[in-house]
Amino acid sequence: MSSINSNIQALQSALTLGRNQDLLSRSLERLSSGSKIVTVADDPAGSAVAGKLSAQNQRLGAATTNIQNAVSYTQTSDGILGSIASVVSRLSQLNTLAQDPTMSSSEVANYQQEFQALQQQLRATIGGTTAEIGGTADVTSPLGSFNGTDLYGPNASGYQVVLGDSAAQSMTIPATNLRTGAMLNLIQQDSSGAYTLTMSTASASDLSGALQQVAASRATLGAAQERLGLASSMVQTQSLNMQSAISQISDVDVAAESTQLAKYNVLVQAGAAMLAQANTTSAAVLKLLQN
Repeated sequence: MSSINSNIQALQSALTLGRNQDLLSRSLERLSSGSKIVTVADDPAGSAVAGKLSAQNQRLGAATTNIQNAVSYTQTSDGILGSIASVVSRLSQLNTLAQDPTMSSSEVANYQQEFQALQQQLRATIGGTTAEIGGTADVTSPLGSFNGTDLYGPNASGYQVVLGDSAAQSMTIPATNLRTGAMLNLIQQDSSGAYTLTMSTASASDLSGALQQVAASRATLGAAQERLGLASSMVQTQSLNMQSAISQISDVDVAAESTQLAKYNVLVQAGAAMLAQANTTSAAVLKLLQN
C-alpha cells in the first residue's frame, strides 16, 4: 500500500537501526571497560554470583594479610628468643667461670657484675609486673614486643589467626610465657630490687632449665610458622582460582566481542542506508499524484 501519512518501511528500518545502534554501543562499552557485565541487566544472575565471589576473594585477601602479620610475629619472637638464648648461655658460662677456686674475689666480682647486667637485659626484654617478676617497679614496655603486644607474657588462649574467608578457618599460636619456670628464676627480684639468683653451683640447674625453656619455645614457634607458610600458600591458590572464576563470569572475551563489534558496525551502516532508501518511497507517491 502506498501512503503519505505513514511510511511503514521507513519506520521499520528506523526501529531496526536503533536496535543495532544499541547493540553497537553495548559492544563498545564492553570492549572499553573490559567487562562483559556493564550493567546488571546484561546478566543479572552472573552479576550476583560475581559479586558474591568478589566479596569472598576480598576476605581471602584480608586473611593473607593476617597470615603475613602472624608470620612476622613469629619471626620477631623467634629472633629475640635467639638473642635470649645467647644471653643465657653467657650467664651459664660466667657462672661456671666463677666456680674456679683460683679466681680472686675481685675477678669473681667482675663476673658477678656482668652476670647482673645480663640479668637486667633479660628482665628488660621479657618484662612483667612486680606481681609476676618481683622488684620495685613494673616493666610495662619490654623490649620483647610486637606492635604493642608483649611477646613473652602469659596468654592462656594464645593468639588466634584467621586462615581463610571465615572465622572457623583459624589456628592458635601458643603464647611464649617466659615469666615462669626457670627463666623467672633468672630475672626475679626481691622487694628491694636485688636478684634472687646469683652465681653459685646451685644456679647451674636454673640456667640449664632456662635454655631448655627457650629451646622449647622456639620449637613451638617454628611449628606455627611452618603451618602459617602452608596456610599462606593454600590461601593464595584459592584466591587465584577465585579470580579465575570471577574472570570467566565478568571479563569480556575481546576476540569474540571484536567480531560482534564488526558485525553491529556493518548492520548499523546498512540500516542507515536502508532507512535513507525507505525515505525515498514517498517520492513515488508524489509522482502518482502528479500524473
